[in-house]
Amino acid sequence: MIIHPKRYDVIVVGGGHAGCEAALAATRLGCQTLLLTINIDTIGLMSCNPAIGGLAKGQLVKEIDALGGEMAKNTDATAIQFRKLNTSKGPAVQSSRAQSDRQAYRLRIKYVLENQPGLEIKQGLVDRILVRDGRVEGVETNIHEVFYGQAVIIAPGTFLNGLIHIGLTNFPAGRMGELPSVRLSENLREIGFDLGRLKTCTTPRVDGKTIDFSHLSKQESDDPPRPFSFSTRELPKKLLPCYITYTNPKTHEIIRSGLDLSCFFSGIIEGMGPRYCPSVEDKVALFPQKERHQVFLEPEGLRTHEYYCNGLFTGLPLDIQLKTLRSIEGLERVEIMRPGYGIEYDYVDPVQLKPTLETKLVEGLYHVGQINGTSGYEEAAGQGIMAGINAALKVKGEEPFILDRSEAYIGVLIDDLVTKGTTEPYRMFTSRAEYRLILREDNADLRLLNKGYCLGLVDDETYHRFTKKKEAITQEIERLKEVKIRPTKGINDKLKAMGSTPIKNVTSLEELLRRPELAYKDLNVFDPSSDSLPREVVEQVELEVKYAGYIRKQEELVKRFRRMERVRIPADMRYDDTPGLSNEIKEKLSTIRPMTLGQASRISGVTPAAISILMVQLKRIGAV
Repeated sequence: MIIHPKRYDVIVVGGGHAGCEAALAATRLGCQTLLLTINIDTIGLMSCNPAIGGLAKGQLVKEIDALGGEMAKNTDATAIQFRKLNTSKGPAVQSSRAQSDRQAYRLRIKYVLENQPGLEIKQGLVDRILVRDGRVEGVETNIHEVFYGQAVIIAPGTFLNGLIHIGLTNFPAGRMGELPSVRLSENLREIGFDLGRLKTCTTPRVDGKTIDFSHLSKQESDDPPRPFSFSTRELPKKLLPCYITYTNPKTHEIIRSGLDLSCFFSGIIEGMGPRYCPSVEDKVALFPQKERHQVFLEPEGLRTHEYYCNGLFTGLPLDIQLKTLRSIEGLERVEIMRPGYGIEYDYVDPVQLKPTLETKLVEGLYHVGQINGTSGYEEAAGQGIMAGINAALKVKGEEPFILDRSEAYIGVLIDDLVTKGTTEPYRMFTSRAEYRLILREDNADLRLLNKGYCLGLVDDETYHRFTKKKEAITQEIERLKEVKIRPTKGINDKLKAMGSTPIKNVTSLEELLRRPELAYKDLNVFDPSSDSLPREVVEQVELEVKYAGYIRKQEELVKRFRRMERVRIPADMRYDDTPGLSNEIKEKLSTIRPMTLGQASRISGVTPAAISILMVQLKRIGAV
């Protein structure tokens, strides 16, 4: 056994998106931090698609950025395409997505980590979490190297007892070509954690030189592109298009002929897979009436011909994968560079976590990312920054940092995990957020950047720009209320020309802006000074004015929600002593140990009547 002489404040196990954000957050909060990863060369590697963001995921990335995280900055610096999704719908469900250069993304985040003062990076396969008297002490690697630390954050991704499947062939791996972490999984069971099994899959990567793009639909980047980070001032100049093609009846016939050879249909995989991201085999088998399915051909970077076939997630044998691809328009002569595959891995039931992501079983031990049953880079990174913050605060003896459901998508994500758990890979959707109109991605800085600054994760320059933006929004809304126009013939003629009804009384510019047919830029006709503000200020002014009534309604709901959240439940609450609760509800409350009455109300099976009984009991014991 080799005992490393240095004792760390925080040890992070895993160099994926969760581990990177956790390590940076803990270090930037003043902790001496160690990042241990199986392969230093794959730190920050995008295991699946070469993209960041997407529906609801864009909100997570913007929130990470507002708190001082790195994902948005890394995306902006390495992006090769930017798109805003759901622009035909309301602002509550609009999200950003960017294609990234896979290798540039990995190399930049590695550079950031290596140049972060106070952070050390070492290559090592962790086999064991060291625990004494219910508290974490450190970790031990497979070569018996021991590192001691006050807090340990585990972020193993799909490496925890990972098993890759291509058709009926399978082999241990955490990612294609990389070792899995088998003994760590066994160690977690020995400690007493309840583990389950999940699965996911990826698509084949193909050689772009063998694709015929001439008949495919081209999807260009947005013009102008919009950055992810609130601090980004300049974006990459060279952007690339994606291409769209479709499967067809011949494709589906090939897939059906190989279903018995697919790892997903042969019964050899135990774990539950994601419903929202099905394999192409599932699409064909479950939706036989559909004659075609969309396939996005996404470039992997500026200096490679490799393309990712988004929409063709598969566990078929390699020969059938190739036949499937070659039956699709544009891919008739395509060559596979890397096969698609299914992977199953262990996860730890997240109801065994506190809202800080610290485990209930072992003090000072935190779980983040796919070990908690989530799927996606963005969900992992959101957990990573929160665990990094809370591990650092715990080491420093300070109060934990928790975001609730009314403050952030990150709050929704963590609350769902620790309160409800999951039996399938969890991904974020806008529908999971009850207060999504006030949790838009465009106002993530207005919601969270001040919190990031108070923590010490947001720099002074970014904060100064933010305060100027916030002041400009407030001042402009007040100005619009004060500037009024009269119902003259000239004014009403201008309104008619814009497709708006004439005014009969003195009207403020704010009242005009509430009209759905008018935009902020239209106010320039009546008041030329309305054309002098930055786009980001204009967008917030327009949204806040147009949706003011709806926003007020959601804010009222938030007030009710927070009344329930303020009712704290003692950590040592004895539910068995609460008369009127069913045995099933007592068991659930005793297992999850909710921190508040609000959290208790969201536990599956806990009825409104049980919450009333619990409130009476809390008053009886003097807790409220």
